[in-house]
Order: sequence, then C-alpha cells, then structure tokens
Amino acid sequence: MTRRGVLWVAFALVHVLVAVLGFVFPNQPMGDVYLVYEPWSTAALEGRGIVGITETWVYPQLALVPMILAHGFAWIAGYEVGWAILVTLCDALAFAMLVGRGRARGRVAAAWFWLAFIVLLGPVGMYRLDGITVPLALAGCLWLVGRPWLGSVLLAVATWIKVWPAALLLAALISVRRRWAVVGGALAVSVLTLAAVLAAGGARHAFGFVADQAERGLQVEAPVSAVYLWRAVFGIPGSYVYYDQDILTFQVMGPGMQVVSSAMNPLLALAVAVIAALGAYKAWRGANFVRLFPALALALVLAFILVNKVGSPQYMTWIIAPLAVGLVIDRRRWWRPAALGLVMAGLTQVVYPLTYGYLLGGDALPAAVLTLRNALIAVLLVWAATRVVRAPGRAVLPRVQALPERSADAVGT
Repeated sequence: MTRRGVLWVAFALVHVLVAVLGFVFPNQPMGDVYLVYEPWSTAALEGRGIVGITETWVYPQLALVPMILAHGFAWIAGYEVGWAILVTLCDALAFAMLVGRGRARGRVAAAWFWLAFIVLLGPVGMYRLDGITVPLALAGCLWLVGRPWLGSVLLAVATWIKVWPAALLLAALISVRRRWAVVGGALAVSVLTLAAVLAAGGARHAFGFVADQAERGLQVEAPVSAVYLWRAVFGIPGSYVYYDQDILTFQVMGPGMQVVSSAMNPLLALAVAVIAALGAYKAWRGANFVRLFPALALALVLAFILVNKVGSPQYMTWIIAPLAVGLVIDRRRWWRPAALGLVMAGLTQVVYPLTYGYLLGGDALPAAVLTLRNALIAVLLVWAATRVVRAPGRAVLPRVQALPERSADAVGT
C-alpha cells in the first residue's frame, strides 16, 4: 500500500474511533450537538425563530449553516451521527489538500500530526463547531500564498462560524505580501454575511455574539481561573464551581472574580495587539511568509486561548492549523512544538471528558492536570513569540522542503 493509502486508512479509522467514543465516554462529550445545535437548527427549519437573526446568539451567524447541514445526514442514524459525518467530510477535503500526492515528507508529517491530535483530544474536537472551523482554517492557511483571495475567503467563513480564525486572518494580513487580496476576501465574506443578516431583519442582533461573550464569567477550564479553582479544591470559603444556566457552562466564583472577568477582554486585546505589532515590525524588516506566518499565527491563537476567560476543551483544536503549516514548511524545526501540542491535547482529554466530574467536585488530580495543560499553553506561546522575534529579515527559505505541491497551491514563496 502507498504512503497516501496508509494515511487514508488511518484517517478513516481515527474518525470512526473518535465518533464512537462520543457515545461511550462520560460527561456528555457530544452534549452541545444534541442539547443546543439540534434544537437551534430544528427551530430555524420549522420557522420558530432563527438564532442570530430573531434573537441574540453566542455565535456568529454562519455557525447555523453547518448545524442545518447536519440534518441532511441525520436520516442515517440520528443528528449526532449526522454531525460526525459532516465533520468527517470537511476533514476529508482538507486532508486531501494537505496530503496531496503523499510524496512531500512535511505534508505527511503534518497529516500524521493532525490524526494523532484528533485521537488525543478525543470526541470534544469532533462534536463542537470547532470541528467544522479547523479544516476550513487549515485549507485557508495552505492557500494563502498561491491563492490568497481564496485562502482569505475560507478563513473569513470560518471566522463567521467561530471567531477564533480571526487570529489567522490577522497573521495573514501581516505576513502575506498580497495583503489586498487578504483584505478583499475577508471583506467580501463579511459584507455578504451582514447583507443577508440585514435582509432577514437581524440588524439588532448582527453583532450580538460580541456582547454575549463580553458578559461571561470565568469558565472553570480557563487559565485565569486557576486561582479560584484551587481555592475551591482546598475548600476555602467563598470560592466554588457553579453552573451558569444562561451560558450552559461551568464557571468559578471567588473574591474579585467580577473585576478579573471584566479585565480579561481588554487584556486579550492588548496581548493580541502586542503580538501583532511585533509581527508587523518583522514583516516591515523583510521577514517572509515561510518564516513569519506559522509562528505569528500560533502566537496569536495561543494568546486567544491563554488570555481568555473562556477555556473550553475544544479550544485546543485551534493550534492544529498553525502547527500543521509549520510542519509542512519545516518539520525539523516544528516537530518539538507539534509534539508539545499533542501532549496538551492528551492532557485536555484526561480533564474533559474523562475526569471532568471529579474536577467539578473539587478533586486535586484533574485540577493538577488542567493546571499543567494551561502552563504548557504559556510555554508554547513563549516559543512561538520567540520564533517571531527571530524571524530573519531576508526572505530565505529553510533548507528543508518548504515549497508546496503544485496540486494544492499551498504555502511557499
């Protein structure tokens, strides 16, 4: 069997395994699918209101599209299976683009990395909206140089499903020479989306997802919640974990929590601005896409995770695209951060869903695992930021294979 054939067999086995684990593992790893995605999309199909149009929603408006598309496969074995099939099909398209003819070692390494990450993170990576945005983001990143307009369109569509790919768009705007193509693609998607929202009568709720996120408390898994989580573990009065009925997630409470929560959004904006300014300076000094984009994209995405009052386990999927692109370009430099990313994915699955009930009950072991995972996020962010700082000013390709396979029009110069 060819190398490409082995990869596709592994792809099928990995997706079947993770899909099944969603039905087996504790703590409802696919709960969002049947608790919120299915009711929201069913209501829209039946004319009982459209989230993001007739009411404020936690997600951008295009997030409803994959929720509705999953109904097209629900006849097979229910909505949950339909969702898993939709995610697998999206992954397959991006995987085919990534692997190409299966001859480039960097692409093969990136493909194996992605499959390993899916297994180590577990079903939460599949049974969340992030499972749709990851293949869009990866394909968009790979197309940024050869077809920057199309790459920008894919990243913009992903952003209007879940906000996090905006970090990749920002990195692209800084790193790609044909910046107007990046701006044009993102602007076209945004204008069309907003035009559809306004035409449907949703002007009041067009950006409701921004305000909704700003009003959230501190989610238990967020790095900033560590102090309150450990206070709850040690039984210190005034600190505890509770369930927010409006956001449908577990959050922490403790002294000064409201102040910390209010400060997180400005701090996140500041962190992103500092990293973006650093990347812009390196681009101005002549750093090329190959050396600058993967590290800058990874640093921005990690800032989105680390300096965030929401820390859902599926957020770990955000690092897949920049790490995979790094492996495609220069696997010798990027295998260590990629390996660290795999460790972070495995630790995340240990916390959720495997020991999540114990975490909420104040058990020290899952709290320690979560704290370690969050510390590794900071370590990887420091590594990525250092790579941005060290990006050479001259446009020099690494000696390892960095040029794309022609069939994919991927990264390269």
